[in-house]
Amino acid sequence: MITVVVVVLQLLATLFFLGDVVGDWRGERISAHLIIEAAVSIALLAGVVFGALQIRWLIRQARHDETAVATARGAMANLIRLRFAEWRLTAAEADVALFALKGCDIAEIAALRATAAGTVRAQLTNVYAKAGVKSQVGLIAQFTEDLVDR
Repeated sequence: MITVVVVVLQLLATLFFLGDVVGDWRGERISAHLIIEAAVSIALLAGVVFGALQIRWLIRQARHDETAVATARGAMANLIRLRFAEWRLTAAEADVALFALKGCDIAEIAALRATAAGTVRAQLTNVYAKAGVKSQVGLIAQFTEDLVDR
């Protein structure tokens, strides 16, 4: 919204200067000062127009990027569900694995799930075995590879 206000103010200033040039042109003969003032006013108008077009393009690009991120997020969620089903994770293991994929450590997962750290450690060991990896980094890498290969 602020950007729109700034562009409108720039446009109003440009129109003021262009109006001044037209008024000066009617009232006096063409001089170096008038030519410079006209050139600067036209350059200002071009800057406002190109700036507004650039802002519009950036907004469209941001919307496109948001759509791409949402699509990737959906693809990642689908991939996670698919892999968890393939590995036949229990609900608790899937929950722990999801926290591990988000980068949480054992203590954080235990706190989030209100369980003992030993329980989380055992569940992660089961997840790693079913996934065919040896660590949290391996688990994350496996999903990253799946996404990159697609």
